Amino acid sequence: MFQHFDDPPGGNPGSARIEKLRAELKARGLDGFLVPRSDEFQGEYVPACAERLAWLTGFTGSAGLAAILGNKAALFIDGRYTEQVKDQIDTAVLQPLHVSDYGIERWFGEVLGEGMKIGFDPSLHTMDARKRLGGIVRKKGASLVAVESNAVDAIWTDRPAPPLAPIEVHPESLAGRSVEEKLSIISEALAGKAADATIMTQPDCIAWTFNIRGADVPHTPFALGYCLIPAEGRPVLAMDARKFTNESRDHVSRHADIVDPEMFSEVVAEATAGKKILLDPAWVSAAIADMVTAAGGEIVEGNDPATLPKAIKTPAEIEGARAAHMRDAIAYARFLAWFDREGNRTDEITVARRLEEFRARTGELRDISFDTISGAGPNGAIVHYRVTERTNRPIPQDSVFLIDSGAQYRDGTTDITRTIAVGTPPQEAVNRATLVLKGHIGIAAARFPRGTTGAQIDTLARIALWKSGLDFDHGTGHGVGSYLSVHEGPQRIAKTGAQALEPGMILSNEPGYYKASAYGIRIENLVLVTEATEISGGERPMLGFETLTIAPIDLRLVDPSMLEKDEIAWLNAYHAWVREKLSPELDDADREWLIGATRPVANG
Repeated sequence: MFQHFDDPPGGNPGSARIEKLRAELKARGLDGFLVPRSDEFQGEYVPACAERLAWLTGFTGSAGLAAILGNKAALFIDGRYTEQVKDQIDTAVLQPLHVSDYGIERWFGEVLGEGMKIGFDPSLHTMDARKRLGGIVRKKGASLVAVESNAVDAIWTDRPAPPLAPIEVHPESLAGRSVEEKLSIISEALAGKAADATIMTQPDCIAWTFNIRGADVPHTPFALGYCLIPAEGRPVLAMDARKFTNESRDHVSRHADIVDPEMFSEVVAEATAGKKILLDPAWVSAAIADMVTAAGGEIVEGNDPATLPKAIKTPAEIEGARAAHMRDAIAYARFLAWFDREGNRTDEITVARRLEEFRARTGELRDISFDTISGAGPNGAIVHYRVTERTNRPIPQDSVFLIDSGAQYRDGTTDITRTIAVGTPPQEAVNRATLVLKGHIGIAAARFPRGTTGAQIDTLARIALWKSGLDFDHGTGHGVGSYLSVHEGPQRIAKTGAQALEPGMILSNEPGYYKASAYGIRIENLVLVTEATEISGGERPMLGFETLTIAPIDLRLVDPSMLEKDEIAWLNAYHAWVREKLSPELDDADREWLIGATRPVANG
């Protein structure tokens, strides 16, 4: 099993660890300390040795920031975790605050005093974060103080060792571009910025650039390290030599020098003195920026030059994504048929295990792409719920069940959510699910001109919910990598999605609705941005989405009377395509189930 169901290490630690941290801060002459949920590479997924926020507070979400002062402490989270956080932390010790309602600027404005010193680890905060946080504390006459060693590490006596997972070569036949081509793309970007070099710390960008994959973090094939790429000359890749196989070492050595991570500061000092260095302030740590300036280098701020070309998939990666989704769809259809027979006689953990088993039977499963969100009843309302032995719930009759899952195959990464009726679902849930479906169809059927951003498209997913006074507190869609991270930028469909969508980008389409302590609804497919077919009478070429995910949408949660004719036409066409693709791959019993699950819906 790639997923385990143990409670987080130490469970809810209450006040004991925070009190130890306060004692450590007092010894260092600090009045407070910031603990982000990040590592030195600023990725969403981090190794066990970097789970400082979870160890200190009990909160296991993928984003968050704790601010610990001498007599107050707060944990800042976003809308995905408003329910989860209540179950994981001691709220008598740590106040959970939604960043949109009560951000750190407001909180610091109330609790900071003149002359207070707030410590932070510059390796765990980006350049942008340091600038923002520094501005906030200075408004109150306080100061942000960089520490040489992390204060949490000083009290975390059984902290795990850093990971040493082996690095493997990602075949050019699947990547669609050679390392030489990718380095040339980066070199051109540096020339456009008049920069002499760039320092790359995002694990997915490094993996993409050098056509390598690893396993240093859960469910995501990353090899953690740093990279300096000059406009001219050989790059330097700082990664622990013990991670390399003979094949991967030979592969990387043809394109770059490999050094120990402990030597990277020396590499930076030598390579950046008197040079212009491109750094992405949204991703590069403040510590790296300080290395550059200390060496006499000039920082040029700009996007990581690998981020956008990585997001625009090559023809080989697109074909790989289609193949991965077809393989995944067969396993998923078998799972759905099993669930329909067994759903009300099982529980959340059993369901997650069975789904992974169906995927493993493909013989191609490298990992799951994240811990399966298997939520019965009220657990389905926790957007990023992770089931454990303690929280595991049986699946009740006459309810709705939400399952969000994905797989890592060597040719592609998948992510799918379905909400399933168990018995006769509540009528309110049917209504909400139909509103969510209307938003899903609005995205799937959209046509838009070049230059359209994800923020402009996001409204299409919400308008039906808004008309009913409803909404959801997460983005509608995130980018997805090619056997890389299931959450990839810069593309996203969200209120904050500023990147224009371009052909070749893969995103999720996942509107939802969540009724706290009752149930959750989400429908998620992955889509590929494509050139749309010409529109009769149209004056501009348009882009659109090709749906990659092949799986039925539960018709028991659809009220046809709420759908427009074109929405019914989309649903029926989608299900006809699902039926055509999957029927030949299933046995008689599962095929019969599929025919019923994809039956045409009559106009309401």
